Order: sequence, then structure tokens, then C-alpha cells
Amino acid sequence: MLRKISVAPMMDCTDRHDRFFLRLISKNVMLYTEMVATKAAIHGDRDKILSFSLEEKPLALQVGGSDKKELSEVAKIAEDMGYDEININLGCPSKKVQQNMFGACLMKEPDLVSDCIDSMVNSCNIPVTAKTRIGFDDTEDFDYLNNFIFKMKMAGCNTFILHARKAMLKGLSPKQNLNIPKLNYEMVYNIKKKNPDLEIIINGGITNTEEIKKHLKLCDGVMIGRAIYQNPYFLVDVEKEIFGTKKTPTRESIAEKLIEYLEKEVKLGTKVNHVMRHTVGLYHGQAGSKKWKRYLSDNMMARDSDFQKSKHIMTIAQNNEKANQKIHD
Repeated sequence: MLRKISVAPMMDCTDRHDRFFLRLISKNVMLYTEMVATKAAIHGDRDKILSFSLEEKPLALQVGGSDKKELSEVAKIAEDMGYDEININLGCPSKKVQQNMFGACLMKEPDLVSDCIDSMVNSCNIPVTAKTRIGFDDTEDFDYLNNFIFKMKMAGCNTFILHARKAMLKGLSPKQNLNIPKLNYEMVYNIKKKNPDLEIIINGGITNTEEIKKHLKLCDGVMIGRAIYQNPYFLVDVEKEIFGTKKTPTRESIAEKLIEYLEKEVKLGTKVNHVMRHTVGLYHGQAGSKKWKRYLSDNMMARDSDFQKSKHIMTIAQNNEKANQKIHD
């Protein structure tokens, strides 16, 4: 199943360089772009904003908007560019997003959302999916959420990613909204129970493979965000324990392929730090983690970082690999 495990769309994180890096670690997870506003997708530098490498697939474009004509146009653009799915953001609680009338505030407008999804479904042949919260402000009600999902289903959406936490649209920052209020996994399980014909993917606070296995007994898929960004090699555990992959890459081999990618990108004008900033957590919890982070911080994170300094990364990776091998032996 395409969406059994997916990496959440995260602003300022899941850009094309991060997705290439994650794909070096896992071949089976579904990847999502950062949220792209409809106007940026239509009127902005499309090559810069929407381009991706084939290695990243399967890949979904997440879009933010509430104008059905614009959403329809972006759905067609996504299909023409080769995305495997287009996903509408109904979960972001930031004030800026609310002012532009998209994200979690759209949970208050089920009819508008239904019209938007209908327009998207009728303009493309790739799946149109929705990522939403389970409620907002004072509303955390099963019937409300179920009716919201039903309207989207009638408009042609069959896959729902449910962040198992309601959105607080007033008084909390987007960062606080990641931890407050409490998670309510039962609400997601009950939605799946009530809608066995729909693909229901659970998201929010999931940090290890044991939790993933538990959720997969009651939902169709699991989406993980921060736990993977902070510890990307967690995806190797996912590959082994969830997908049954026998041959997984070492951190050293990932670093090696990443340097090859970096060299190509730098020749095309990409800044070193735009690629390497995503790799800080590669040795998370391992011997050599501090050395890896320190070297990146001192040599790879400035705007004018020199590609030649990246060559030394392989020495650090090889030393880290030996150190960790000794620990395991």
C-alpha cells in the first residue's frame, strides 16, 4: 500500500533536498512536499517551488488554499509535473495561514472544502487527499468530524490523514499546537471503524516502530513528522520492521551518496547549507553524533560554505561507523 508509512509535510523542512536525503534511507515511505500556497504554485517560479527529482517518488504535493478555481489549477499542474497525489492542507493553525483562508480554519467551512475538493477531483486523475485536524478550538466532536469527512468523501476524496489533535486557532503558536492540546487517537480509530471503506492515516506524536505497529492494527497508515526529521535513520527501523526490507543502507553509504548529490547540486548553483542542514540528525543517538553535528555547524551551515569542506565528512562518517561497530561487537 502506497501510504502505509509516510513522512509528514513540514514547513522549512521537507524541501526537495531533504526528500532526496530521506529517499536514500527509505525506498518505501510516501513523501510529501512542504505546503505550497495556490498563488505561489500558479504565479511563482514553478521550477524553483515545485520541481523534484524522480528519485523522490512516490511523492505528493501538499497545497494550501480555499479558492476552488486556484486549487483546481494546481491539481492539474501537480498531475502534469508528475506528482503521485495532491493533498489539501486543512490542519495548519498559523495566523498567517488563517488570514489567507486556508489550513485548519477551513474545518469551520465544510461546504467550501467540499466544493474545493470537487473542483480538484474533476481537474486531475491523481488522488486528491486531505490532511486535517480532528477538531478546532472548542470543537472536538466525533459527529462533527465524521460529517466533515463524509462531505469530502461525497466530493471524491477517499484518503484522509488525521492529525489526532485539535487545532487551537487563537492563543497558541503553530509550535505550541504541535504539543497542545492532548492527542486523541481514539477519535481517529473510531472514524476508521465508522468508515471502513475510506483510507484513514493517523498522525501525531508517533516516535517508534512499536507505536506504528499498534496504530496499523486500527488504521490504514501512519504519518510521522518530527521524529523522522530529528532522527532520519529511524527510517531504517521502519524499513526493516514494517516493510521487511532485508538490505538497508549504512549511515556511511548514505553520506557517500549525499556528497555525490551535493557536488551535482553545487554545480547547478545550490548552496551547500541548503542540502546539509537536513542531515544534522543522521547520527542521532550514535557514537560520533556530536562530532558530526559540530563539523556541520562549523563548516556546512553558513551561506557561503565551501563544497571542498564536505569531503572531510566522509572521514567523520567512516570513523563514526567504526566506533559504532566496536560498540555493537
